[in-house]
Amino acid sequence: MASYGYARISTPDQDLTIQRTALKAAGCSVVRAEKASGSRRDGRTELKVLLDFLQRGDTLVVTFIDRLARSMKDLQDIVHGPKDCGVALRATEQLLDTATAAGKAFLDMLGVFTGFETNLRRERQVERIAQAKTRGVYKRRKPSIDAAEVRRLRDEEKLRAAAIARRLGIGRTSVYRALEAAVLPRTC
Repeated sequence: MASYGYARISTPDQDLTIQRTALKAAGCSVVRAEKASGSRRDGRTELKVLLDFLQRGDTLVVTFIDRLARSMKDLQDIVHGPKDCGVALRATEQLLDTATAAGKAFLDMLGVFTGFETNLRRERQVERIAQAKTRGVYKRRKPSIDAAEVRRLRDEEKLRAAAIARRLGIGRTSVYRALEAAVLPRTC
């Protein structure tokens, strides 16, 4: 019957210190942490390790529910997996504990609001992008791969995709995409 903490931040410029400190203060013997988006579970290896490790009677502790999941479906998938085998979920800053009936009900309400907040954020982002486009100030992310250099290496140096990828420090799939983009015009 141990408590294990999970801390997550979305971007590399954020800091995990506050979450780690709160989880240690909540009695977590182990705190797993990662820098990954909460909108999807794939790619969140620390969470997977922790969920696989939890046993009956253990408690998974987070500071806020949105550190664990950003959609109701994902939250339910995470919670119902461990909960079915006798694992409780607790959020230190939201006074949530699924070991109680009130805590279970509160979790479902928080999940609904977390999903609602995510949808609102997404709508606002789409609106801001549309406004920026109408003003002519919207700029896409700068390409991280120089497609012209990829084509030059292929055409002038006669390198194959794997050799181009090694030379530029990119994946072979990125080489193929850059070459394909040169052939197919962008539609949007």
